[in-house]
Parts: sequence; structure tokens; C-alpha cells
Amino acid sequence: MTQTLLRGRLLTFHRAPQSGDDRAAYTYLDDGGLLIADGIIRDTGPFDTVRAMAPDTPVTDHRPHLMMAGLIDTHIHFPQVQVIASWGAQLLDWLNTYTFPEETRFASEAHSQTMARAFFDQLVTHGTTTAVAFCSVHKASADAFFAEATRRNMRMLGGKVLMDRNAPDALRDTPRTGYDDSKALIADWHGKGRNGYVISPRFAITSTPEQMAMAQALAAEHPECHIQTHLSENRAEIDYTKELYPQARDYLDVYQSHGLLRDNALLGHAIHLEPREIDALADTGAHPVFCPTSNLFLGSGLFDHGGLTARGIVNGIATDVGAGTSYSMLQTLNEGYKVLQLQGQSLHPLQAFHWATRGNAEVLGLADRIGTLDPGSEADIVVLDSAATDAMALRMDRAGSLAEELFVLQVMGDDRAIAEVYVNGVSQKASHAPQRSRPPVPATA
Repeated sequence: MTQTLLRGRLLTFHRAPQSGDDRAAYTYLDDGGLLIADGIIRDTGPFDTVRAMAPDTPVTDHRPHLMMAGLIDTHIHFPQVQVIASWGAQLLDWLNTYTFPEETRFASEAHSQTMARAFFDQLVTHGTTTAVAFCSVHKASADAFFAEATRRNMRMLGGKVLMDRNAPDALRDTPRTGYDDSKALIADWHGKGRNGYVISPRFAITSTPEQMAMAQALAAEHPECHIQTHLSENRAEIDYTKELYPQARDYLDVYQSHGLLRDNALLGHAIHLEPREIDALADTGAHPVFCPTSNLFLGSGLFDHGGLTARGIVNGIATDVGAGTSYSMLQTLNEGYKVLQLQGQSLHPLQAFHWATRGNAEVLGLADRIGTLDPGSEADIVVLDSAATDAMALRMDRAGSLAEELFVLQVMGDDRAIAEVYVNGVSQKASHAPQRSRPPVPATA
């Protein structure tokens, strides 16, 4: 058994903080220890206490940096890594102009493999240790995605999209081939290593009723698999969906009537919801996913996190690269704060970091495995440097609490603030970034 002991300031969450004063929701230690063995966190607590249990274990000292569970992204598009930052369109035009032509390239096995390596490099660089990804319509893209996840031993979820209309010829499957390819991918990858397959009808516009019926069959045959799609991102999209499915009560009913709403379903965006749709989300336990940088970039609208939460709906938060403008969950939290501010809603930094770790793990039903630093959790860890840039260090000179430090990371942080990443207990950086000297942050929240 190989053991490692990490030392640093430690923050982990036990539940969602109700406010910034809810100290029972988390544990913060200004000198904490994490004992890792064979990819699992075996013990956590004050460093001296953990050290006494494993006196001969090598120590990696990350002080004064902050150790947290690895960041989790619940909605991202693997084939869009080279169309991020493509100028000037709203959703449907953006798809037709940039996304669909780019995704046709993923018919190539070699291209898919090259992009998979680049995609995973970006995730790790930005501190993301788990993501839920849409692959392209091509089986080769999903094979490349899961093969790279397996090589890196990362806990990843993804699936090939199902889309048999309203897309270029090179980007369409059929109801039968979509079903067959998905079945083969589930057999090859789901539950193998740390992989999870996600049944992925792209959205109602790109699937015929016949294909939605095939997605329904897949979902019924594989209740253990997550489901992901898009919902009510853009008003033109909603209108077109209603034209294509005139019998549906509303947009969500396209999915609901095909048995695709359940507690492991992820619905990207969910901005322009009707009252009946909100009732259905509350009743089924399906999860909307907030994608703030994408919603702002495409001018789609403002996500009503507070209103949905008040109905007992549990929301995810995600980058949505490539309409999303950053791989960084820190920058996603930054823009999420602003979107909520525009609606008179607040997002305390403790709530924000819970959301990107344990909160998203709960959305995925994986909080017993990832999202915390609890003993028994998989050792996916991010080490955060709140003085990573000169501007951040200048601000941190005046920070007087943990909450202030977290807000600096949330607003000013990006990949430069990621000092180290551990995936299944293994360091992902060749060397540690130089540490900046600064006054220690008080242990108060």
C-alpha cells in the first residue's frame, strides 16, 4: 500500500451552507492533514493528529495554500474545444455556424484522440477533476473520451449525442444506429474504471420522435446511467421545439413524455421555464444545470437559481465550454455570482465553493465518492493559491477571513490559482509553482 500525507489549510463541506455564518456546514483547518492510500482519503484532520497515525509517511507540504475537493463540471462539450471564443451569434446560429461544422471533424479517430488529450489537459490545468461531457455524434469521439479518462484514472461521465435531424449529413445518426452505438459504448465503458456513461439526446430540435423513443428505451434499459440534454436555453429554440413537437404541453414535456425525467437527469440551461415545467422538475428530481458564462455569451437569459431552489429543485453549475467562455469553475462561479446579483439573489463564497464541489457531486449522486475530503472519498483534490497573481496578492494583504479569501479566488482566480491537482491521489503537475509570501489568512469564516 502506497501512502501520501498532504499538509495545508483544509476546507471541506458537510452540507450546503445556509448563509455565510453557517459554520456547521463545513470544516476549515488552518493546518490540516490528508492521508491518502491507494487513491482513497484514509484520514483527515489536524496535521499533527494525522501525522501521528502515519509517522513514516512522506509529507507534501502545500502551506500556505488551501486544499479542497477537486472541482466538478456538470455540463461541457468535448468536441467544442476549438470553437470556444467564436464571435457573434445566439444559440441556433452559433450551432450552425461554428459548432456543427467543428463536430464533423470528430468522425476521425485520430482527431478525436488528439482533442481528448488536449481537453483533459485543460480540465486538469483548471482544477477540474470530474466533468460530465457531451461527445459528438460519432462513436469514435466517445471512445477517445473514455480511453483518455481511463488512461488518467479520472472519474468522468459522458456520452455520444443522439441527433438524427436539423444537422449536417456528417453529423447525423439514425434512431437505430444511435441506439446501437450507445449500447456498445455502455457495454465497453460504463462502470469500467471510473467511467460513467450518459445517455445524451442532444436536444429536442435535433432528434425525431423516433429517436426520442430510442432514447427512452436506452434509459429504461439502463437506469444506472445518467441522462443529459438541453432545455429552454433560448426563446427561438423553444418556439422551434414547439413547432416540431406540437403535441407536447411545453418544451420539457418532450423529454418527460419519453421517460427521460428522473433524479439522474441533467438539463442544461433551463432558463425560460413555464410553471408546469417547474412543477415537473420538482416532482421528478431532475436537475437543471446553470451555465452562466455561456448564457451571458450567447445572450440567452438569466437562470433563476433562487426560485428553483425554493421549490426544492437541486441545480448544478457548469462551464458549458465551448459557448461557455472559460474552462475554469472559478470563473464560472464569478459569472454566476453576477447573474444572480442581477436578479436580487446572493451567492456567498462559501455557498459557491460548496456548489462546485460537494453540491455538484450531490447533483450527480456521487457525494459518497467525490466532492469532499471525507475519509473514504476518492482522493481528487485541488490546491488553491489565493495570491497567484500580483493583483490577487495585493488584495489578499487586506483579506481578514476565509470567506474573503474564497471570494478573491472566485472573482480573480483562474488556472493560475491552481497550485496543484491530485487525481486519485496522484499529483498532476510536474513541479509546484513558486509560493508567494503573504500573511496567513485567519481561521475565521
